[in-house]
Amino acid sequence: MKNYQQALHDADALCQKKPLWAKSHYVKAYALSGLGRTEEALKEFLYCVALNPEWSLMKKEAQKIMCEMFFPAFENVHDSLTAPFSSRNSYTRLKPAFLSSLNTEDGSAAGCSEDTVIRLTKALSQEPDVLRSSDSSLSQNVLDLHFEDNKKSLGTILSSLPGARLKRKLSSDFRDLQSLDVPNKIPKKDGDTVLENSVSSALREIPANLVDASDFECSLCMRLFYEPVTTPCGHTFCLKCLERCLDHNPYCPLCKEKLSEFLASRTYKKTILTEELIVHYLPEELSERKKVYEEEMKELSNLNKDVPIFVCTMAFPTIPCPLHVFEPRYRLMIRRCMETGTKQFGMCLADELKGFADYGCMLEIRDVKFFPDGRSVVDTVGVRRFKVLNHGQRDGYNTANIEYLEDKKVEGAEYEELVRLHDSVYDQAVAWFTSLKENMKAQILSHFGSMPGKESEPQSNPSGPAWYWWLLAVLPLENRAQLAILAMTSLKDRLIAIRRVLIFVTRKRSR
Repeated sequence: MKNYQQALHDADALCQKKPLWAKSHYVKAYALSGLGRTEEALKEFLYCVALNPEWSLMKKEAQKIMCEMFFPAFENVHDSLTAPFSSRNSYTRLKPAFLSSLNTEDGSAAGCSEDTVIRLTKALSQEPDVLRSSDSSLSQNVLDLHFEDNKKSLGTILSSLPGARLKRKLSSDFRDLQSLDVPNKIPKKDGDTVLENSVSSALREIPANLVDASDFECSLCMRLFYEPVTTPCGHTFCLKCLERCLDHNPYCPLCKEKLSEFLASRTYKKTILTEELIVHYLPEELSERKKVYEEEMKELSNLNKDVPIFVCTMAFPTIPCPLHVFEPRYRLMIRRCMETGTKQFGMCLADELKGFADYGCMLEIRDVKFFPDGRSVVDTVGVRRFKVLNHGQRDGYNTANIEYLEDKKVEGAEYEELVRLHDSVYDQAVAWFTSLKENMKAQILSHFGSMPGKESEPQSNPSGPAWYWWLLAVLPLENRAQLAILAMTSLKDRLIAIRRVLIFVTRKRSR
């Protein structure tokens, strides 16, 4: 009655109920063929062959559809194709460069001998990119369809086909096969497992001299993949290279597909297959690449030379400094600080002439919270002061060679005078803070926390007492005045300076 639509509906139900029954796929294949859905019909015919390898009729039907699909696109073919197959290296690897060489300058090709077809088919079985499901019996049975049943028909198809298109076509077809609900493994006897595994391993082994390091080269850094990751669109890059690109925009560097969800999840899992292939075939190149990476990390972890500098605001020792990081250069800088394990960077004020001030404070990262778009909030705290010896840049952000500042210690009568001055200024600071309005005190406490207590030994910390820096941070002083005090290495001079400020603000409030 040629009611193909109804037949397809019935066949679908039958395939769901009996997925391993070859005849159900046979009915579905003919229904699809009648509806003109050729590619889907081919898949069902291949299922039939996988489930029943002896079914020669299904093999012929599959071959017939393949001929109909491939031949119309290649009518003008040349008469010399045997030359590219003459050397062993040409047909074993089946790399894109080799496959593209199947076409001559006028875009034509000719037929192959039967022996060439056999060798080409064996090579095809060894190429993991062509048959991604080679571990399954389904893929092996489909390969047997090409290799055993009718070598002449297969040779005609392959000889007329540009390599790159064949590779894409086969790989995409087998991915589609795997995505369907029908199981891709046929129950087999236990005795056959060991033999099949050993044969499969032997077929997939590639001579090491045929593997080129350029096949595993990152398109961004032009070096061997290190910690390779693959995007949802199918492109592979070094982890660090991809992260740097995503700092600037959430798109794939090659095809420009949007990767917002990929960036938001931040689950960059390494591509195990690529990494294992590099370890197996390119151990020397990988060792050299790892050495270069470790040298870079060592250089980045130096906290005296080329220290990363965040140019933004004033920071003080022991005082929290929360940061909103959104610029690509600072995203990279923060990430590197975390990766090297130092978790430290310098904070300096901007300077119109030099780029940033000659004095600053090192900040230590306590926590980082990321937003889906790549921005982050970084919780830091001041560690110690430094003086800039040399200004520089690295990958867009500022760097500096620095030396750390420590207070000059005093003894004897000078020490006793310092202790008295220290206690006096501390009492003045407490009195000033107590006199503030409640709403103002609440704002200070929420941002800077409570005022640290007085230390029994003023010189115990190389940067001076913590309460002093808390007071300097909350007092209404201009940044330049704060910077001048930060640069002082005499605790006595700093105490005198802050006392003057306290006297000034107290008098101003009393008016």
